[in-house]
Amino acid sequence: MKVFLMGLAVLSVLGVLFFVVLAVLSQQEPKHLGLKGGQLRACSDAPNCVCSEGFMKGDKVHFIQPFPANRDAWKSLQQSIIQQGGKLEKVEEYYLHATFSSPIFHYVDDVECRWDETEAVIHIRSASRVGHSDLGANRQRVETLRQKL
Repeated sequence: MKVFLMGLAVLSVLGVLFFVVLAVLSQQEPKHLGLKGGQLRACSDAPNCVCSEGFMKGDKVHFIQPFPANRDAWKSLQQSIIQQGGKLEKVEEYYLHATFSSPIFHYVDDVECRWDETEAVIHIRSASRVGHSDLGANRQRVETLRQKL
């Protein structure tokens, strides 16, 4: 019984240590942020990202609808991000990058937005920096932002 409890304790400590290491790794800003060819980047294969760019349309796991938008919506989006607990890292005329942190281990997620004034939409990409699944957190974040607009 003692051996079992010791094994369980060791596994628990290793599990917590694993999550702490992931949290530390998530603090490093990825090098792949920003626009590529004038568009947001595609999501990886992991289900911890959503993106509204047209090339993602056939991807049911990752695609999300863009927001209808004008200049007022672009400014409102920035305020909504802050109200939702995000931090604006970079704001340009047609691009923004914000970060969100999870409450327990402070895992960082990146939200990138591109305002397409011609099509009158805001494209959005929300992705976790580490891990495989986000349990739908990025999709929920984007839908909450949509409701606020």
